[in-house]
Amino acid sequence: MAINRHQALGLSDENVLEMYETMLLARRIDERMWLLNRSGKIPFVISCQGQEAAQVGAAFALDKDKDYVLPYYRDMGVVLRFGMTTKELMLSAFAKAEDPNSGGRQMPGHFGQKKNRIVTGSSPVTTQVPHAVGIALAGKMNKEDFVAFVTFGEGSSNQGDFHEGANFAGVHQLPVVFMCENNRYAISVPIEKQLACENVSDRAVGYGMPGITVDGNDPLEVYRAVKEAADRARSGGGPTLVETISYRLTAHSSDDDDRTYRSSDEVAEAKAKDSIITFAAYLKENGIMDENMEKAINERIMKLVNEATDYAENASYAEPEEALKYVYAE
Repeated sequence: MAINRHQALGLSDENVLEMYETMLLARRIDERMWLLNRSGKIPFVISCQGQEAAQVGAAFALDKDKDYVLPYYRDMGVVLRFGMTTKELMLSAFAKAEDPNSGGRQMPGHFGQKKNRIVTGSSPVTTQVPHAVGIALAGKMNKEDFVAFVTFGEGSSNQGDFHEGANFAGVHQLPVVFMCENNRYAISVPIEKQLACENVSDRAVGYGMPGITVDGNDPLEVYRAVKEAADRARSGGGPTLVETISYRLTAHSSDDDDRTYRSSDEVAEAKAKDSIITFAAYLKENGIMDENMEKAINERIMKLVNEATDYAENASYAEPEEALKYVYAE
């Protein structure tokens, strides 16, 4: 019997089934948020659709009990794997007092949860990159065994924060995994108007680190690349730049009309390669999941999403004076 791709990577059938469930959960939460936004119940959505395979494949390659993640605003798959719950994500979308990310102060996508080592992000893009490098520096100085994992879009790879962070990490051989989730558009700007080089990963050589570009629709390929990078970082081999190529299936955000800069045919072509469908097919081909199990998983996830939606919608908003908390030292 031929060894399956996931087994060759040291992943069990249970591992890949959990990967699929995490990807599907991220998709179903995201779809629900769009419905809530369009019905006027939540103010804003910035979507993970089309990038779940990259996010979940990478997060499974890390140690969720000791590594630090510095996600960018689309990274629902990463934070779900690291311990954020469906209910907590919904509380954030509704901007309720119990939102663990910011107590309802911030827009969705500003993930932060100290107990799960999810380091809070900031609204200007790419600020998380130097933060990750600083955390990795602290870890190296204190001889702690963890990796800092940071994600960003390909548009962000053109920001000064990326270059400064990558250069510093390369010089000091810090345990950082940089992962660029290249979804081909920086809001409305296509990749060919953003980069003069072919791949974002081509930049790695300038910072003295390995760079690799992988298929972001294949969670196993992403797992392999990030696992190698994390192992290298742990053993003192320094940072790696991983680039995952996928496609953003939705508009940039709920405030964007993507019909102004890309064709419906292009989006339809990308949807045909949707990782939720292709990874489900892989699991079925390998006898890990059948139609009945797929249906049962989806029903269980929808129950979770429905319960989280109801809870968050009925939860309390913060008191007005709460807005002044944490601005200055208490």
